[in-house]
Amino acid sequence: MQTNNLLDFALDKIDDMKARDVITLDVRDTSNITDFMVVCSGNSKRQVQSIAQHLAKEAKEHDLDVIGMEGQDIGEWVLVDLGDVVVHVMQDETRDFYQLEKLWG
Repeated sequence: MQTNNLLDFALDKIDDMKARDVITLDVRDTSNITDFMVVCSGNSKRQVQSIAQHLAKEAKEHDLDVIGMEGQDIGEWVLVDLGDVVVHVMQDETRDFYQLEKLWG
């Protein structure tokens, strides 16, 4: 799948689960690991876990590679690595603390 299509797919799937404050960061010029990072918030541990699980499940159902998923057991910050797109699903407190938008933006 083309990178822009993969990005659109990820954005659509996290929207399905009502992710909030979605920000897309183009990191092609600053990272050799991925092209885009998506940062979004969930209202609770359970919602953060559900958003990430839904994205990973849908990706697998569409024969997309889920390279990795970290943080699922704790639910404060779950990272879903789709290769060219990495999605960070975070609780508000964790997002405020790490401020990925400022770090990568």
